[in-house]
Amino acid sequence: MHMLAQIIAKRLHQPLTRLLGAAALLLTLLPPAAQALPTFARQTGQNCVACHTGGQFPELTPYGRLFKMTGYTIGERTLPFAIMGVASMANVADTSKSDTARAGTPTNDSSSDFYKNGEPILATGSLFIAGKVTDNIGGFLQVTHDPYNYSGHTVADNMDLRFADRLIDKQSDLIYGISLNNNPSVVDPWNTAPAWMQYVPGATPGSHQFLDGTTSYPGLAAGPNIAGISAYAYWNQTLYGELGFYSTADGALRILREGTADTDITRLRGNNPYWRLAYTRAWGPSNLMLGTTGMLATILDNGSDGNDGGAYSQNRNLGLDAQYQYILDPHTVTAQLAYMQQTVNYSANWINANGGNPSDTINTLRAKLAYTYMATYGGSVSLFNTTGTSNPANITSPAAGLGNASGAPDVSGSTLELFYIPIQNMRLGVQYTAYDKFNGSSSNYDGFGRNPSDNNTLYMYAWFAF
Repeated sequence: MHMLAQIIAKRLHQPLTRLLGAAALLLTLLPPAAQALPTFARQTGQNCVACHTGGQFPELTPYGRLFKMTGYTIGERTLPFAIMGVASMANVADTSKSDTARAGTPTNDSSSDFYKNGEPILATGSLFIAGKVTDNIGGFLQVTHDPYNYSGHTVADNMDLRFADRLIDKQSDLIYGISLNNNPSVVDPWNTAPAWMQYVPGATPGSHQFLDGTTSYPGLAAGPNIAGISAYAYWNQTLYGELGFYSTADGALRILREGTADTDITRLRGNNPYWRLAYTRAWGPSNLMLGTTGMLATILDNGSDGNDGGAYSQNRNLGLDAQYQYILDPHTVTAQLAYMQQTVNYSANWINANGGNPSDTINTLRAKLAYTYMATYGGSVSLFNTTGTSNPANITSPAAGLGNASGAPDVSGSTLELFYIPIQNMRLGVQYTAYDKFNGSSSNYDGFGRNPSDNNTLYMYAWFAF
């Protein structure tokens, strides 16, 4: 912590003062109603810490997971709106070896067309429509605005509409449900799922070159903003299973990708299966989950004709994950581990155009240990490591510091985070991410002298939801 304090003092000076001043001003400007709870908390009448471990939204407690699996229907119907916003500032160790303008050609002379290194910004904001509709139907709809997003400034984010029921007697307890959603694993109640492990919203690469939000996380090749229906069941609070099928979000389901530029839409062939299995156990203040997940997806090459059979890649994801929680006031501890292997068999058209390997495999491992005291003060340590096959077709020239001279995806490093929750609706935090390897190399990864440590990033944020 002493080293982190020295880094902050050395690098930020007045920019740090500006961000902290802005956060303090925001606290003073929040009206008394800001002490009111977000939509789910209003609905259940519970404090945020009932559903979120140590108050760290969106990480869930056992009660929070039960609320989610029962379709967001516990409690009474209330005003179903909430908002969330993130103000942030990132400071990259060395930007002298890369462009200051963001990748691509600026569309105008607006300041949003340039990286904001060392400058406080309003990174993102979201509107939520969420809560109970009937005793068996509920939902979670998020629309996000990001002024630095290449694809679209205001887009459909995570969306999850559910029917759920619970059958319980002296011998058994069965929760089951069906979800219409736009992101495989968004239904998942654990934060080791691809949709949820990146729990702090990071600014997009359009505003900053490097920060924890753009480092390695386990992910599914199909990505978000597609359309799927999944069925799930949780038996005796021990075994969880989910099976879903996903396709392109077109026609009546276009709303699930609304705002995303047509050139960035994931187009799938047929119905692509996603599955999830997990074993859970609880004892005293502790609970444990061991799980596996996977997906098979046939994805159209970007910009290709969907009728061209030679334009589809075959993608397979297989993952293992585990989570342990200790929750006993005033202490909460969470340990998470997630591993994902992704295999891509490139389309015939892609191989003809680019050469290189006919297939690639990428392995991503991420671990995190977090502690919170009195749901107010906390911190975490995260380690990440990505390895994979080297492909000559993936060698790229430097573009805003992202050149890759090896053609390999290898990235490794760590992130240290400290945070403070002054009120249950806000978290103030600082992260420092240090890279040991980037784009396949531990030094000179772009062939023009840029080293992984040049990307080390100090990231500060003020995150509120009410």
